[in-house]
Amino acid sequence: MKIGRKLLDKMPENYRNNLAVLTSAMHMLMKFGDIQSAERIFRLNKKKDIITYNVLIKVYNLNDESSKCFKILEEMSHEGIVPNEITWNILIGACSQIGMIHRCEYIIDRIPMDIPNNRLIQNSLIDMRGKCGSVEKAQITFKSIDDRDTVTYNAMINAFGLNGMGSEAIQLYKQMPNHLRDEASHICVLNGCSHSGLLHEARNIFDEITLKTEKIITVMIDCLSRLFLFDEAQKLIDNYEKTNKPQLIMYMSLLSGARNNRNRHLSEKIYDRMNDLFPNEKQHLVSGAVLVSNVYSSFGEHQLATNFRSSQIKELRTNVTKGLSWAQINDEIVQFTANDNSHPQASEIDSEIGRMTSELIQHGYKFDSSWITREIKDRETIQSVLCGHSEKKAIALNFIQQPVPKFIQIAKNLRVCGDCHEFTKLIAKIRQCDIIV
Repeated sequence: MKIGRKLLDKMPENYRNNLAVLTSAMHMLMKFGDIQSAERIFRLNKKKDIITYNVLIKVYNLNDESSKCFKILEEMSHEGIVPNEITWNILIGACSQIGMIHRCEYIIDRIPMDIPNNRLIQNSLIDMRGKCGSVEKAQITFKSIDDRDTVTYNAMINAFGLNGMGSEAIQLYKQMPNHLRDEASHICVLNGCSHSGLLHEARNIFDEITLKTEKIITVMIDCLSRLFLFDEAQKLIDNYEKTNKPQLIMYMSLLSGARNNRNRHLSEKIYDRMNDLFPNEKQHLVSGAVLVSNVYSSFGEHQLATNFRSSQIKELRTNVTKGLSWAQINDEIVQFTANDNSHPQASEIDSEIGRMTSELIQHGYKFDSSWITREIKDRETIQSVLCGHSEKKAIALNFIQQPVPKFIQIAKNLRVCGDCHEFTKLIAKIRQCDIIV
């Protein structure tokens, strides 16, 4: 980064209007995560072409600013710049990140008729629809491709896996020609087994894989950890480390499973091991500290959780990722954080959550206090704290805008807590509405 910025500062004046040089500079800044500097170069550039616009869209996409990609598409239209195949492919990638089906279909409808038959675009569409929970449409695209390649199969296997359709993922994996299978194929199908709890099938597939790479072993560790088979998962780590350097992601998978299992001793043991092995991986260590503190909270030891979390974050000098949920309401992406009262309809949202809660309780629902990760303050209850979660607010706003919807979609940047998971499933059943989170 230092070298790159130095080069930019020393760049002779006659190069500052050179389109190729400026586009390369934007690409470099994109890799640095410096969006503002990339935007500044873009705005100063008087001779923008399709390549320049594509790089800016990619800048936003790779730096979690996907919603801005669509504004650039409108600007291109205003400036008379015609999107090409690469533009559409990057925009489909942006849709995958946002995860909103209606926004994705809006983009798909704008793709010129001669481009969708391109296999690169079709593969991206399968991936996007899978990540948006639109598995049936992903299958339609998959079946329309005659010359399927490795990416085509992997995208569809992954689409099944992400949406809890592990059996379908396995079936397609077995249908896939052997010569097309690669590392990603094994990872996608094992991930599908992991999300669907298909342990026997995962073991069989894992045993048949000749070359077990770091990533393949990691996803198998994740599968075992989700099912609380920690001894078996630890054995895989031990065997791997006989000939390789330790890998932090393996320990994070183990720790995540221990948190869900509320296994205090194991959580502490794994976190201490991570601290010893990976002292410089500050962001991951903060994530690990949050998981351990959540285990303490699940036993009602909120003061211990707060002290542990605060001391670790202070020592590591980095920030915790804030949980976000977003939904598309009247063509706008609306975003919520926990206990967010900034929306103009905040009081209506709280009232709707109250109505949902009454319906749930009538059906025997009980709020799960083990998912509360902080001390309950004065005038708060278990119910009020859990009802402040961002995805519940996003679901409530959908019901306010459309009282009898057939479909609601919420996207998140972090995992859904167990209480919100059960809350969502039951309210979907009660109100007869498909809800994808």
